Amino acid sequence: MRRSIFLGLFQLALLSLLALAPVAASADNSIESVRVWPSPDKTRVVFDLKSAPDYSYFTLYGSDPLRLVIDFNNTGLDTALDNLGNDSLLLDLIRTSTPKSTGSTRIVIELNEKSEPQIFPLPANESYPNRLVVDLPGKSVERSGPAKSISELNDRKVTIAIDAGHGGEDPGSVGPTGSYEKTVVLKIARALASLINADPGMQAYLIRSGDYYVDLNERPQKAWQAKADFFVSIHADAFRTPQPRGGSVWVLSKRRADSEVGRWLEGTERKSELLGGAESIIKDTGHEPFLAQTLLDMSMDSSIAGAYAAARHIIGEMSAVTKMHKREPQAASFAVLKSPDKPSLLVETGFISNPTEERLLNSNAHQQKLARAVYKGIRQYFVNNPLDNTYLAKHSNSEYTVKSGDSLSVIAERYGTTVSAIKRENDLRSSVLRIGQKLKIPSR
Repeated sequence: MRRSIFLGLFQLALLSLLALAPVAASADNSIESVRVWPSPDKTRVVFDLKSAPDYSYFTLYGSDPLRLVIDFNNTGLDTALDNLGNDSLLLDLIRTSTPKSTGSTRIVIELNEKSEPQIFPLPANESYPNRLVVDLPGKSVERSGPAKSISELNDRKVTIAIDAGHGGEDPGSVGPTGSYEKTVVLKIARALASLINADPGMQAYLIRSGDYYVDLNERPQKAWQAKADFFVSIHADAFRTPQPRGGSVWVLSKRRADSEVGRWLEGTERKSELLGGAESIIKDTGHEPFLAQTLLDMSMDSSIAGAYAAARHIIGEMSAVTKMHKREPQAASFAVLKSPDKPSLLVETGFISNPTEERLLNSNAHQQKLARAVYKGIRQYFVNNPLDNTYLAKHSNSEYTVKSGDSLSVIAERYGTTVSAIKRENDLRSSVLRIGQKLKIPSR
C-alpha cells in the first residue's frame, strides 16, 4: 500500500516537472537584470536582456494601485525584483504577475501617481547588453545639499549652471582601480555649487544633482530654463595609455558654432535643435532670415569670447592647485557648449586614466581645491565683466559687513582678492575682525 502511494506521488511530481519543462525551453530570451535611476523629473527603469526585447505594454490608471504592465513575450526572468525603486518617489513596487502566455514574463510597475511612460529598446553595445528602457516622467527625488530647483533661484544674483558629466547608466571614463568619472565629477560639481551658493552675489543650479543621466541636448536647455548667466560642464579626461595627466578648459569651436547657427535657422529642425536664446532671436526675426543669422552670429561670437575670457581665469586658478595638461583654452565641438546666450565651457579636471591623478580625483581635499579654483575663476570673470543690475555689479568695489564666522582669509577667498589687499584698502593693522564691521572689498 505504501509502495503504491509512493509511486503515485513520484509519478505526479514527474508529470509536474515535465509540464514545466516546455515553459523554460520555449523562453528564448531572458531578463538578466533590472536597474532603476531616479532623477528630479523622471525615473528610468532599464531591463537588461539576453537579446532584443519583444514586448507590449498597457496602463491601469483607473484602479488602485496605479500600474504600468509590460509583457515580455517568449522571455524568462533570471533576476530578483527585490528593493527596486526604493529611492524613487514615483515608484512604489516592481513585481511580476501572471503572464499572458506560456514562456512569457509580465512585469507590473506600481506607481504613486500617474505618469505617461516612454518605452523604447536599445541595442547592445560595448558596455551594456540589449535593453528595454522605461522613462516615467514625474517628481522622483528631492533635490538635496547645494542643489536648487528653478523656483528657488533668486533674481539679481549671477546664476551659474553646473553640469556634472555622464551619470546613471553612463559611467563616463573608468580609472585603473574602477573609479567612475560620473561619481568624481558629481562630487566636484556639488562642492562648486556649495561655494557659489555661499557667495552673496552668485547662485548655482545643478543640471544633474544625483546619479542619473541627462541627455546632452537637455543639459543646455535646462540651463536656459533656469535663466543661467553661465554654463560650466565638469568632466574627467581619459586616454588609452596611463601616462597623460593634467587639467584643461574647453570652449566651443567656431566651426561648431557656425554649424549650429545654420541648424537653428532651418525650420525643419527647430523643435529639436532650439537651445538657449536662439528661440527668441528666431521668433523675433522670423520674416527677416538675414537679420536672424546676423544676430545669432553676433550672440554666438559674444558667448565664445566670454567663455575664452573665463577659461583663462579658471586655468590661472587651476594651475595653482593641479598640473595642467593644456595651459591655454582649447576649442572643440562639444554638444553641451552650443548655447548662444551665455558663456559656456567644459572643465577637464584631470585624467582619471592616470593612476596618480585617479587617486587625486578621489580625494575630497583635491576635489575641494578644484572646485574652489573653478569658482574663483568664474567669479573673477563676472567681477571684470559685471552684468547690469546684479549684486556683483553693485558690490564689486563696495562694502562688506562682517558676519559670524568670517575671517579675512574667508572673505578674500570669497571675493577673489587677497588678505593683504583687504588690509591695505581698509588700513587694517590687525587681522582681528568684529561682527558688524564694514570692510571695503577691492577688486583684484
